[in-house]
Amino acid sequence: MSLRIGLRRDRSIAIGGIVALLVLAAAAPAAAQNPPAEGFDAAGSDPEAIAIADEVVEAMGGRPAWDATRYLSWNFFGMRTHVWDRWTGDLRYEVGDTLVLANVDTKEGRAFEGGVEVEDPEELAKLLDQTYKAWINDSYWLLMPYKLKDSGVTLEYTGEGTMADGRPADKLQLTFEGVGVTPDNKYDVYVSKDRRLVEQWSFYTRYDDPEPRFTTPWANWTQHGDVLLSGDRGERQLTDIRVFDELPRSVFESPEPVDLASLPTATAGD
Repeated sequence: MSLRIGLRRDRSIAIGGIVALLVLAAAAPAAAQNPPAEGFDAAGSDPEAIAIADEVVEAMGGRPAWDATRYLSWNFFGMRTHVWDRWTGDLRYEVGDTLVLANVDTKEGRAFEGGVEVEDPEELAKLLDQTYKAWINDSYWLLMPYKLKDSGVTLEYTGEGTMADGRPADKLQLTFEGVGVTPDNKYDVYVSKDRRLVEQWSFYTRYDDPEPRFTTPWANWTQHGDVLLSGDRGERQLTDIRVFDELPRSVFESPEPVDLASLPTATAGD
């Protein structure tokens, strides 16, 4: 009897190993096209969580399509507008009567208040710092699913869960080390079983907080060029989301007003 049980147990372990290998093999094509950023905590992350992150990027259009996406613009909660060149780091940032033309990589740039250029070095430095922090925050609210394998990120698979709308999801936990301006944050990310898109998240101010500070949907995924983007966070909304194949350099170099709605946006297959 004990020998039979032992054989049955060994067979179960073997089958489980085969299933795990099949899951990893199925995820391999997506993983090959979605390499992690330098500094991603691959050793500390769950293989299943990494595989799900790759499925998410594939569902949003795939990594090659994302890498080819250059210009993005959006408005954050009706408060501030960003126009960002992902390839160069150039940013046009507008909030109220303040305009900043900067580069998020060098953290250098110019600022204007009421149409008048800010000349005072301390005031300029303060505005550039505020702009950088706003861009860090606001771009994460728009682009987090594309950043699941960013530098400093650790991914953990925490099991199956149910979203507010009752649909089942796989849950990923994101923690950070030595990156961004709020490295103590933690997120629970819900990836829908049916669509493999991020459709809900929960935010924790600190990684050891017992309860999230808030939970919002990620709804109304929409095609922009060759990628999907979502701006619906329930009571919070990111609006005027646009993807451009081309923008005039004046957008990033001139304080003259820009009518983004009049410029041609990217279409699928461009």
